[in-house]
Amino acid sequence: MAAAILKKAAMVCGYGRPAPAPKGRRAYVTFLAGDGDYWKGVVGLAKGLRKVRSAYPLVVAVLPDVPEDHRRILRSQGCLVREIEPVYPPENQTQFAMAYYVINYSKLRIWEFVEYQKMIYLDADIQVYDNIDHLFDLPGGYFYAVMDCFCEKTWSHTPQYKIGYCQQCPDKVSWPEDKLGPPPALYFNAGMFVHEPSLATAESLLKTVKSTPPTPFAEQDFLNMFFKDIYKPIPGVYNLVLAMLWRHPENVELEKVKVVHYCAAGSKPWRYTGKEANMDREDIKMLVKKWWEIYNDESLDYKGPAVAEGGVPATAEVAQDGLKAQPLLAALSEARAVNYATAPSAA
Repeated sequence: MAAAILKKAAMVCGYGRPAPAPKGRRAYVTFLAGDGDYWKGVVGLAKGLRKVRSAYPLVVAVLPDVPEDHRRILRSQGCLVREIEPVYPPENQTQFAMAYYVINYSKLRIWEFVEYQKMIYLDADIQVYDNIDHLFDLPGGYFYAVMDCFCEKTWSHTPQYKIGYCQQCPDKVSWPEDKLGPPPALYFNAGMFVHEPSLATAESLLKTVKSTPPTPFAEQDFLNMFFKDIYKPIPGVYNLVLAMLWRHPENVELEKVKVVHYCAAGSKPWRYTGKEANMDREDIKMLVKKWWEIYNDESLDYKGPAVAEGGVPATAEVAQDGLKAQPLLAALSEARAVNYATAPSAA
């Protein structure tokens, strides 16, 4: 039965000719929880991807507590809103570096998005200022991300912070192997990474997290532990953590930065007051202004077909390859060959 249905799908797609092998799909993905104001960051990100003419859609993994009016705003900006089940760490007395970090374990669900061959994850407080689609072409089988900085006070619980060691400048303070053993493994910031969805990996992640005691940086520490053997660093231009501007200015060429991560305290553009530490810097003011210019640019609003819950185009009849989509999708869905419809690109 399934074979006959797939044959029918091929006929629909190829007008009587066998359908070509489908090319692996790609997408950006971000995460949203709660009824707060982080949806503004997602809207800014969607518009930023359009500004740099990305060819790929933005999927938003949302927890059930994200209100419908926020989801509606995201869909109106062309985002593919996909609800996920929360993931909770084992209960214990661990104190997180930031209280809200615990909800970020739900990020692990994005490995279940197997309708995509490769995805680039971006936190909602990130903006893309130059096209990074080429990262999808990185060799498969690895986890790609930018190395983090250990110099902020949120790292005060670590031996790195206590001795002044940072992987961003390893020659400044040497790691004392005679006292502390081998140096720590390279550690990435999990606000941006390139990954390959896989049900096997998702199952392993969710199984492992149940038996792994939570640590101060929650899912970031967990992902570093889980992927340490296949982690490949990429240049800092793909995730500028703002603290780098005052901790390691020698490592930053601001005019070349492609991705800015507004993760420093007080730096979220939609909450910015300039009163927190380092927030009165001219480079910070410039980056906040740059974010708002994109957010407020009505020419960057999504103008494609309406997008319904789950990412299915509400009115579009034509797939990205120019073929009629609906009969094909119906046939494939009947055969359980696909579970996600063709989506509009971020452009």
